[in-house]
Amino acid sequence: MKLARIAGLEARAIVFSAMLLAMAVQIGGCSRTVENSSAVVEQVQTGQAPAVAAFFGPSASLLQPGGQGKAALVYVNRNADWKRYTKIMIDPVQFWDGANSGVSLSDQQTLTTYAYNKLAEDLSKNFTLVNQPGPGVMRLQVALVNAASATPGLRSVSVVVPQLRILNAAQSLATGSYAFVGSAQAEMKATDSVSGQLLAGAVDQRAGGVSLSSAATWKWGDAEAAIDYWAQRISDRLLELQGRAPAASS
Repeated sequence: MKLARIAGLEARAIVFSAMLLAMAVQIGGCSRTVENSSAVVEQVQTGQAPAVAAFFGPSASLLQPGGQGKAALVYVNRNADWKRYTKIMIDPVQFWDGANSGVSLSDQQTLTTYAYNKLAEDLSKNFTLVNQPGPGVMRLQVALVNAASATPGLRSVSVVVPQLRILNAAQSLATGSYAFVGSAQAEMKATDSVSGQLLAGAVDQRAGGVSLSSAATWKWGDAEAAIDYWAQRISDRLLELQGRAPAASS
C-alpha cells in the first residue's frame, strides 16, 4: 500500500510537471518577449506612473487599456486624415528613469541608439523619413522607461534546463514575470509636425520570454527584443490606420 501511494504521488507529480511545461509553452511560446499590460494599467490608474503624465501631459487622460494583443494603453485620433501622413520625423529616443537609475549612461545611450535605428529601419520600408516638420509629416516621439537588464548566466540556465524552465513557468503564473529576464517600458506619441495635434499614443511594457532562441541573450537582449517588437508594431499599426496591409512577418 505504501509503495502504491508513493507511485501515485510520483504519477501526480509527473502530470503536474507536464501541465506546467505545457503552460510554459503556451505562455512563452516562440515569443522572445511577453506583455505585462496589467502592471502598466494599474500604475496609471492609481497615479503611480509619473513618467506617463510627464510624457503625454494633459493628453494622458485619453489613453485607454488596449486589451489582449495590443499595447497596455492606447489612444488613436479617429478624426485624423491618416492617409496624408506619408512622411515621418523621428525624434531622438529618450531614456527616462529615476535619479538613482541603475542603468549606466553608456547603456542608456546603447538602448536609445538601438531603438532609434530600429524604428528608422522598420518605418523607412513604408514611409519617407525626414528631419524637418512640414505638411503631411508625422512627428514620432519615443521614450524608454525603467529598463531592467537580464542576468545572462542564470537566464540561460533557466531557459535551457527543462526542470528550471518548468519552475520558471510556475513563477510567471504567480508573479507575471519570468526569473532572470530583462524588461523595458516604452511610451510613444505621434503628432502632426506642424500643428502638434496628437494623432496616436501608446504605453507598453514587455519582459523576456522563455523561448530557446533567447536563452543566450546578453544583459540587454530582452530589452532589445522588446524594442524590435515595438518598432514592428508601430510600423504595422500606422499602415493599418492608412488602410494599407502590413507586410507578412518572416
